[in-house]
Amino acid sequence: MDLNAPVLPGPLAGLRIGILMESDFVEAEIAYYRLRFAEAGAEVKLYTRLWGNESLTFTGRELGGEIKVDGDLEALDYHELNGLHALIVPSGMVSDRLRYSERPGGVAPAVQVMRRAFRIPRLLKVFSCHGLWLMSAAPEVMAGRTVTCHNNLVSDVRNMGAVYSDTDVAVDRDLISTRTVEHCHLLARTVIDQLSARLVAA
Repeated sequence: MDLNAPVLPGPLAGLRIGILMESDFVEAEIAYYRLRFAEAGAEVKLYTRLWGNESLTFTGRELGGEIKVDGDLEALDYHELNGLHALIVPSGMVSDRLRYSERPGGVAPAVQVMRRAFRIPRLLKVFSCHGLWLMSAAPEVMAGRTVTCHNNLVSDVRNMGAVYSDTDVAVDRDLISTRTVEHCHLLARTVIDQLSARLVAA
């Protein structure tokens, strides 16, 4: 699955968008983000926990498509996160796999990354469908925030202290969420609109 689309001149020229990855991703969703953001002028980078490898290849949930990821999420310290303008946690089982910790009750590196990300207001934190599962180990950053999510996760996000919004898209300052993978086009459109507005205001 090679969809490294050439970045075109567009409203997001010079901006970088990160996407967290694992197996059981939804192929059409990731393909759409990579093409749509490149069309808008942004560079897209995929990140995962590499476990000491130079890269890992993951298998999609729907079609068994494969995708190679070489971005190391454990290298996403504050300096690296400040080089991104949006960080997306996609649909499928990506978030559930990324919240794995070797030690029961431990905090997964992806959760640590998101905790750092939530301390950077200029960085958009973006969640699709089941993506908010990742934040179950960091309820303190979700408390009081307005989100939407898959119907199966409504109780989960409320247990995190978040405010559930029965909408397809929810925007709470630097936090964007969408209800299902079928709304990936709305997610991309919202990210582009939010980043474009910030560029105009800067």
